[in-house]
Parts: sequence; C-alpha cells; structure tokens
Amino acid sequence: MTNNDSTQDRSDTFFQNKEEDHIIESKKDKELFHIFNYSENQFQEMKTNLIDDVNNFRDSQSITWINVDGICQENILTKIGSIFGIHHLVLEDILDTTQRPKVEDYENYLYIVVKMIYNPNQSDEIISEQVSIILGDKFVISFQEEKKGDVFEEIRNRIRIGKGHLRKAGADYLVYSLLDAIVDNYFLMIEHIGDQLEELEDELVDHPSSKILSKIHFLKRNMINFRTSVWPMREVIGSLERRDFLFIKKSTIVYLRDIYDHITQLIETIETDRELISSMIDMYLSSINNRLNEVMKVLTMIATIFMPLSFIAGIYGMNFHFMPELQWNWGYPVSLITMGGIALIMLFFFKKKKWL
Repeated sequence: MTNNDSTQDRSDTFFQNKEEDHIIESKKDKELFHIFNYSENQFQEMKTNLIDDVNNFRDSQSITWINVDGICQENILTKIGSIFGIHHLVLEDILDTTQRPKVEDYENYLYIVVKMIYNPNQSDEIISEQVSIILGDKFVISFQEEKKGDVFEEIRNRIRIGKGHLRKAGADYLVYSLLDAIVDNYFLMIEHIGDQLEELEDELVDHPSSKILSKIHFLKRNMINFRTSVWPMREVIGSLERRDFLFIKKSTIVYLRDIYDHITQLIETIETDRELISSMIDMYLSSINNRLNEVMKVLTMIATIFMPLSFIAGIYGMNFHFMPELQWNWGYPVSLITMGGIALIMLFFFKKKKWL
C-alpha cells in the first residue's frame, strides 16, 4: 500500500528502504487508533484519531490490524461497526467490559473476548482488562478497555522489522499472536504471585501477625480474579482449535493447540497456588493458636509454682496469737528458704517432664 505526500495533511514521518514503506503519524495527544497494514514485503503504521483514516483500510488487500486504545465513544464505535459490518450486539458487548471470555461466529468475522492481566507500576495489585478482538478475512480489530498500555509491543516490533512468520501469515495468525502474548503474560503474573507467596510463607513462619493475614486475604482476592479470567480462556482456545471456523486456517490450529497446553499448565499452577494460600491461612491460625498456647503454658506454670508459695504465705499471714512459729527468730528466713526450695523442685519437675 502506498500513500502520496499530497494526501498527508497531518505531520507524517516516512522511513524507506529497498523493500518497505514505513509511515508513522505523530500527534501530541495519545491517539485512539493504532493501525498496522502489512504484507511480507511492506508495512504501514499509523496513529490517528480520525475515523476516515480507519475507513481507508477497509478494502485493503494486505493484512490490517486496527487497535482501538480504550473503549471509545459509542458514536465512533458505531462508525467502526458500519465500516466493517459488525453486528450491533457485538458492539454492545464491546462496550460492556464485564463480558466473560468467549468466541462467537458471525458470517463475515469472528468475535473473541479475552482478559488481559497486568500489574500497574509493578505493584502487588493485579488488574484484569477486557480485550475484544474482531477477526475478518484480511483484518483484525482489537478493542482495549484502558489506555494504560498492553502486552502487544513485541508483536508490533515483529511487524515493524519483519521478524518471524507474522508478516508472511494471515490475519488468523495475528490473532494467535495476540492471544499468545496475553497467555505468556499470564505466566509472568503467576510467577509474580508465586514470589509473593514465598515471601509471605517466610514471614508467616518467623513473625505471624494480623498484617500478614491481611496480605494473605489480598493475595487470595487477586488469585480469585486471576482464576476467573484464565479458566474461561481454555474454553475460548479450545473452541478456536476444535471448531471449523471459516477464518481459522488449519496451519494455525497447531499454534492454538500450543496455547491450549499452556493454559492447561497455567490452570494447574493456579489451583496449586490456591491450595497453598488456603493452607497459609490455616498455618496462620495454627501459629496464632500455638503462640497463645505457649503464653498460656508459661502463665500456668507461673501460677502453679506460686500456688504452694501462696499457701504457705497464707498460713503464716493468719492473725492468730498462739501460732507455733510466731515467736521463732529463724521463722522468716526458714519460710523463705522453704518457699524457694519448693519453687526450685517444681521447676526441676517441669524440666524433667519436658514441659519447659
């Protein structure tokens, strides 16, 4: 695909070599549409906010990938639907970001919903974001929920430099690449959760506290959100792999099968981590009970040692005038020595029984 300089009213930057034309449109604000149009020997990249630019790629004979950054206004979404013949129910599902991951077969395209998971700014919080993908014969449209970034930058770079099989394959292989990037990022997230679990285990053994319990519950909520996003993905990839879709070539099915295996492995890891989190809660409660038992044990031993001492002190604290040892000069030191001896004998007894 070629563009003439006279048609460029905006500030375009051209990079050319022997085989390819590179077109990148720059704007101060973050653009709504990020468009790639490519074949084996050329590609064109454009960032724009104009729906007319999107319309120019409707009948392209090359592969077109249009990424919509953030859920746009309903009127713009309607125009996109009109350009590519997208059903209004699909447009409604794109706007509704609470959709469960799924795949739906329409006459001229496939509609795929998946969840992209990331942790913003390397924080402990895990964010789940809906990504809607439209797969047609020569085009792919991806709708992202937010404008905070995605996991597709490596795919963009592969298109730019012509690395690998991507530029030689069709639109279905591009969709596979997008799904593969999302699933690969799942593994990064589960590794991040695994590192948090290891740290919490060490803290739980050394210093169990209510702060640790709140971290465990926070991690448990993250894991539930993660599991809710990943489990339905197996159904989506399984449907793409097994069903005879018009826009999925047989050569791409083997790659989808590889994603399916990865998701199965990921689900097993998630279930293992969920059991570990549950066991950590039990471990916390057990540690707190053990600490309480240790405290009660010490207090009980102290009370037991002082019981006979209190008995002796109580006997000699009675105010009877005619008591046998009342006028005895050595009464006080003998009483103290007797009480100390009893305490030592009881400590020795506790030590022998291994209660101390």
